Amino acid sequence: MKTALLITLALLSANTATADAARFDQQIPMRVTKASTFYVDGYVDGLGAVDMMVDTGSSYTTINEDALAVLREKGAVTYVKDLTAIMADGTHKVVPIYRISSLSIGGGCSLHNVEAAVYPGHTRYILGLSALRMAAPSAFSLQPPTLVLSDS
Repeated sequence: MKTALLITLALLSANTATADAARFDQQIPMRVTKASTFYVDGYVDGLGAVDMMVDTGSSYTTINEDALAVLREKGAVTYVKDLTAIMADGTHKVVPIYRISSLSIGGGCSLHNVEAAVYPGHTRYILGLSALRMAAPSAFSLQPPTLVLSDS
């Protein structure tokens, strides 16, 4: 019997004191790249299907400026604030934060009003903690590569 290695992400939202096991039911398959990064299928209302890198070290979900332009045109985002982000290389960058009206992960977990940082150019989409907290409790399985979320 294979035992899945589960890394609990400790992503309980502030208003959830205990894990509701009945809601811990969305098993989203992840794709692993040669660089050992994990991706899931996403769908952003107003934008369409997106490939999202799962990054538990990223405080925010991210979109790029091209996506923001489309979402603005369709009224599917709202500006929240500017934030000084600390990048992976340690540099600081001021980035705008927008609230995305609707994000679906893996076709089964639907989230609303997800805060996302906007990065320049054609940068990849990142599924960060701003979305993962909303789908808490959550787990990250390496074998098989699966993101386990609660449907909100």
